[in-house]
Amino acid sequence: VQLQASGGGSVQAGGSLTLSCKASGSTSSIVAMNWYRQGPGRQREWVAGMSTGGGPEYSDAAKGRFTISRDNVKNMAYLQMNSLKPEDTGVYVCNAMRGNPGGTPFSDWGQGTQVTVSS
Repeated sequence: VQLQASGGGSVQAGGSLTLSCKASGSTSSIVAMNWYRQGPGRQREWVAGMSTGGGPEYSDAAKGRFTISRDNVKNMAYLQMNSLKPEDTGVYVCNAMRGNPGGTPFSDWGQGTQVTVSS
């Protein structure tokens, strides 16, 4: 699966951004989509995820401010981010998990989109 993320940008603290991720290729095998981020000098961390047919899940940092959604017809995933804080700054990366019967799910990664939040 190929993933194309977009929607990053620069905003002031308190602002909002919506990230989009377009999946192509073997999209019928996708079982979950996730958003990760990597801030300056920090390790990549999971932000939010949604399994196919399931509900959203969020990291503690994202809970209450971010909303993940999926459009399975368009093979899209979105991350609506509100009340942004400077510590939300980083490269946001889209991830898709593909089913692998009897084995570990495959994991595909897109390129990142930069989010910069200024104080």
